[in-house]
Amino acid sequence: MDQEQKINILRDVIKIKSINNHEKEVALYYQSLLSKHGIESTIIEYEGNRANLIAEINGDTPGKTLVFNGHMDVVDVSDPTKWTYPPFAAKVVEGKMYGRGTTDMKGGLTALILAFIAIKESNVSFKGTLRFVANLGEEIGMYGSEQLVDEGYLDDVDAFIIAEPSSRQMIITSHKGSLQYEIISEGMAAHSSVPEQGINSISQAMDYINTSNRLFEQARGIINPDLGETINVFTVINGGDQINSVPERTVIKANARIIPEFNNEQTLQLIEQSLVEVNERSKGTLRLNILQNNLPVETPADSDLVHAIHQATGQKIPVQAMMGATDASNFARLKQPFDLAIFGPGDPSRAHAIDEYIEIEDYLSFINIFEATAIHYLS
Repeated sequence: MDQEQKINILRDVIKIKSINNHEKEVALYYQSLLSKHGIESTIIEYEGNRANLIAEINGDTPGKTLVFNGHMDVVDVSDPTKWTYPPFAAKVVEGKMYGRGTTDMKGGLTALILAFIAIKESNVSFKGTLRFVANLGEEIGMYGSEQLVDEGYLDDVDAFIIAEPSSRQMIITSHKGSLQYEIISEGMAAHSSVPEQGINSISQAMDYINTSNRLFEQARGIINPDLGETINVFTVINGGDQINSVPERTVIKANARIIPEFNNEQTLQLIEQSLVEVNERSKGTLRLNILQNNLPVETPADSDLVHAIHQATGQKIPVQAMMGATDASNFARLKQPFDLAIFGPGDPSRAHAIDEYIEIEDYLSFINIFEATAIHYLS
């Protein structure tokens, strides 16, 4: 396969508008590509126009299982009129391909599948299994990786390469967990001239925020050397209908970012304790709704997988942790420990941005890097 073909394959994938949905079209494109190269694959249906894709090739003898992984969904384009080039045109200008998902992360995922095909066609000798896993819904909900874990498709995995953008600046082996939730505060409406006749849902919500901030001081000072502290941040508040009425209903949303040393269960206990305290002194009611609960991930920085990347690149690329979360949070629910490298083409600062792009040279070079990494790891 020549360079122009590799560029055109990425262009085709970028043109598929898989905005937080519609990943099945990407999965079918990848399945067709694999089929053209004699590789069988399986579509795993989710719902509607959503699906995951899995394929694998086996080595000469038993050994470890390495997964090439990435997500097929992309975020919305915001205002398309602000883009220099249409966000799904995959325009190539001065060595860069512009388009939503070029960096996050169809560039990385397509580089993985092309490396996967190259290994199959090279007939190179290796031990174990190389599996390609393209999942849906990472940007919202992480539903695809959740389904794959729950249904046992990843029970035998020893290592994951997730091709989220890092360029060659870093290899991520650990990241925080994420617990997203909302508090619904129910009061009673009244005219603002007689507020004592109502129950102010905003006041109750503010009481919850203040109580929660006080209780979360318990997490302060519990430090992970790479990930820092567990934090809880209130990010959305919606309450009231009009200026001269006591608000009947208020919803606040928050996002806790979690370290292993103060984990999801402990974080949830503080959230629930705050709720109990405020409900005990409120005339109205507050209730909790968990929106997303993803575990922190902590894997060895000196793993065989990291060493394989260093061999493949000829560089001692630094290993780091990140504050965000990826599908690895669901993989952390697997029973056996695994190695992890979040490592792929693209500048992370371009993810979700207007005029998102990927350097063509970066994309092409990572195809070779992924191929060499897999061979080193599985040898």
